[in-house]
Amino acid sequence: MAAPGEALTPSSYITHHLTNLSTDKLGLVAEGSFWAVHIDSLFFSVLTGAIFLGLFRLAAKKATSGVPGKLQCFVEIMVEFVDNSVKETFHGRNALIAPLALTIFCWIFLMNVMDLVPIDFLPYPAEHWLGIPYLKVVPSADVNITMAMALGVFALMIYYSIKIKGLGGFAKELALHPFNHPVMIPFNLLLEVVSLLAKPISLGMRLFGNMFAGEVVFILIAALMPWWAQWLGSVPWAIFHVLVITIQSFVFMMLTIVYLSQAHEDNH
Repeated sequence: MAAPGEALTPSSYITHHLTNLSTDKLGLVAEGSFWAVHIDSLFFSVLTGAIFLGLFRLAAKKATSGVPGKLQCFVEIMVEFVDNSVKETFHGRNALIAPLALTIFCWIFLMNVMDLVPIDFLPYPAEHWLGIPYLKVVPSADVNITMAMALGVFALMIYYSIKIKGLGGFAKELALHPFNHPVMIPFNLLLEVVSLLAKPISLGMRLFGNMFAGEVVFILIAALMPWWAQWLGSVPWAIFHVLVITIQSFVFMMLTIVYLSQAHEDNH
C-alpha cells in the first residue's frame, strides 16, 4: 500500500485491490496465520445472503392470487426455473433439494454480481472516510468462501450417501466399484476416494477461478487506463461478464443437484 499522499503504481494498485481485509492485516492474529479471517468476504457474503432472504420474504408477504407484481413474477420465475431443473436432474425424493438449489443459485448470483460494482466505488470511500485499508467486495472471488460452500455440499453428499445406503453400503460402494472383486479393493478405494474428493475441490475452485479472473480483468483495466477512458474497456467486459456470473451460478447449482442425486442412488 502506498504511503499517505503517494500515488499508487499500477503494480501496487493491483496488489492493493487483490488484498483482503483480514484479521492478520489488522494485527489481531499473527501475519499469515491459518486462523486469519477475511472480514470483507464474510461481510459481503452475509450481506448478499440477507438481500436474497429479504427479497424473497417480501415477495412471499405480498404474494397475491390476483395480478402479481414485478417482484412476485420474478420470484415465481426463479422458483419454477429451479424446480424444473431439480425435477429433470434429481431422481430421489427429498424436500431439501429444491430450496437448497434455489438458495445456492440466487446467493451465488448475488455474490457474483458484486463484481460489476466499479472497482473503487466502495474501497475508496472505505479507505479515505472510514480508514479501512483493504476491501474486496466479491465474496466468490475468495477461495475460502467458494470452498466453504463446496465443503457444505460435500458434507450433504456424505450424509445422504450413508443415510440412503447405510454405512456398510457406502463403504462397499467405495471398495467394490468399479471392480467387484476383493483383490481389487485397494485399487477401487484409491480410485473412488480420489473421485469423491475431486467433486468439492472442482466445485469450489471452478467458481473461484472464474470470478477471480473476472475481477483481475476489471482491476487491470482500472490500473492501466486513465479514469476518463476506463469505460471503454470495463463496459464491454461487464456486459460479457453478466453471462459469466450467471453461468457460474447455474453450474454450481446443477452440480450440487447432480452430486446429491448420485448420493441418493442405492446401487446394489
